[in-house]
Amino acid sequence: MKNIVIVGGGAGGIELATFLGDKLGRKKQAKVTLVDRNATHLWKPLLHEIATGVMDDGVDSLSYRAHGKNHYFSFEQGSITRINREQKYIELAPIYGQEGDMLVIARRIPYDYLVVAIGSKSNDFNTKGVAENAIFLDSSDQALRFQHKMLELFLKFSENRVLDDIGEEESKQKLVDENKVNIAIVGGGATGVELTAELYHAAEDLSSYGYGKIDSSCLQVTLVEAGERLLPALPKDLSTAVLEELCEMGANVKLNTMITEAKPNTLLTKDGEEIKADLIVWAAGVRTSTVTQSFDGLEINRINQLVVKDTLQTTVDDSIFAIGDCAALTQENGKLVPPRAQAAHQMAKACAKNIFAIFENKPLKAFKYNDKGTLVSLSSFTALGSLTNKFGKNPLTVHGKFAQFAYVSLYRMHQHALHGCIKIGLIILVDKINRYLKPRLKLH
Repeated sequence: MKNIVIVGGGAGGIELATFLGDKLGRKKQAKVTLVDRNATHLWKPLLHEIATGVMDDGVDSLSYRAHGKNHYFSFEQGSITRINREQKYIELAPIYGQEGDMLVIARRIPYDYLVVAIGSKSNDFNTKGVAENAIFLDSSDQALRFQHKMLELFLKFSENRVLDDIGEEESKQKLVDENKVNIAIVGGGATGVELTAELYHAAEDLSSYGYGKIDSSCLQVTLVEAGERLLPALPKDLSTAVLEELCEMGANVKLNTMITEAKPNTLLTKDGEEIKADLIVWAAGVRTSTVTQSFDGLEINRINQLVVKDTLQTTVDDSIFAIGDCAALTQENGKLVPPRAQAAHQMAKACAKNIFAIFENKPLKAFKYNDKGTLVSLSSFTALGSLTNKFGKNPLTVHGKFAQFAYVSLYRMHQHALHGCIKIGLIILVDKINRYLKPRLKLH
């Protein structure tokens, strides 16, 4: 029986494991193994909602082991360290517990076909001080770390207000600006924009949960973008509309502003300006982990993506595929397939079909990315974006309730790929019930 190993349980990896498990694992035609460093899966585009407490990771995360049991694939927890193409195995690093004791030793997992789907992470462009003084939003752990710090800041702010009211000064804990909670976000892409909007939404809700008289006026978000406009994937008029919406919320948006250094509570710009903040988030650019440099001679590009052919096989080894953000596939227009969830979803489907074709001795088909548009949610305020128009050259512009529905549908499509029609219907029903049973924000 052939071994199919998928490394990375993100949007593309877990969908591929589900497809292959249901098709090949169920019939004992292959052993399908999913590898991920975490024990649970969470859809990465929603990490900004975890960070602000709008979404509960305990409810919306999915156990790889439980999902594997339901869909006929096995799960191995661990981080890949290298690939041996000659002997056809991958090596996983040891797993250590919270106390530093080794729980699982380094392991080797054999494969006949390997799919690399390790995704991407934020690119700090080697900017001085960023790694030490900023928070990234690449995982649920990082999102929860941001949430804890955010709640601490608002608690400190509300306490300072109480002390002001009773005339006490000595025990006040200082913020960058005693009149506001200041948060700086570097990166005017989807993560930076959506996090900004969610923060203002959260600030409006906090006062009802014992944080005193807090509203959006108590928050100052500074969104820093090195380019000339936000969300370059959107048409210029929509980018301008997003900018206007954020400014109306109270955000301070700085365009054409490059960060050269991050210090504790301070960002330094190329023009010598200092941006003060109680909390700094880095959400600019993406790159793949440097671990791909240890993948036994596979071709990589400057941001460590694996270069693949149109069949999604790597250029050096046909038994190794790559999908999602870690795959560099050049389209007919000369541009790479963008690192988006919709691309990972489409690649997972195409990769599954090509692996099925191998087992059936049929020719593999070329993958062609179908850009269905871009949607951005500005929390409960609004949503907007552009959708591909099959009947005309110009994309369709959408906003308001319809855009919010379309945005939520992207996540529902991912859940449908994992669970099928019946379960996704039940999940939607439970989500609606939880809106009445649970607080609007997760506060712990």
